[in-house]
Amino acid sequence: MTSTRSFFRSAGVALRLTVLSTVVLGVAYPLAVWGVGQAAFSDRANGSMVTDSSGTVVGSSLIGQSFAGEGADRWFQSRPSAAGEDGYDAGASSGSNLGPSNPDLTTAIEERRAAIADADGVPAAQVPADAVTASGSGLDPDISPAYAEQQVSRVAAARGLSETDVRALVAAHTDGRQLGFLGGPTVNVLELNLALAELG
Repeated sequence: MTSTRSFFRSAGVALRLTVLSTVVLGVAYPLAVWGVGQAAFSDRANGSMVTDSSGTVVGSSLIGQSFAGEGADRWFQSRPSAAGEDGYDAGASSGSNLGPSNPDLTTAIEERRAAIADADGVPAAQVPADAVTASGSGLDPDISPAYAEQQVSRVAAARGLSETDVRALVAAHTDGRQLGFLGGPTVNVLELNLALAELG
């Protein structure tokens, strides 16, 4: 009888602890984190969505996307992507997982380098590394200022704009190092292309 009472007492304690843990860790804590995120970092907490001049959501400033296809010469191009079958798949973030000596990777890089050099009218040796290699996530929204600068002439010619105006747009959308010393300067391709669309 005593052992039965002890069992039910222990089971009751375990049940109360389970309910308490569920309420605190499964409800209260997530609500607190969500509330702080909405109050202090609302834009980031909601995906850093980017809208065009009409208010339509066109993407996120945190996720790269493709600007290839018809009329691609009118847009600044993103880094290549290995995320998903066709690239830029936010549900399948990943790199190619190919090592630097892998022949498939070296062939892909050389093909990209030749195509980009031809499109931008520069020697293949001048094409920056981020123009031909995917990031670890495959979704990097930024390119280097060097890659953006390389594309200025092509974009300006395709749109009938002056290179000076397009170059100024790139400069206005170039972000410095994080905290002033981490990483390198970057250019967000989606935000730059939206500003370019407004320019003409």
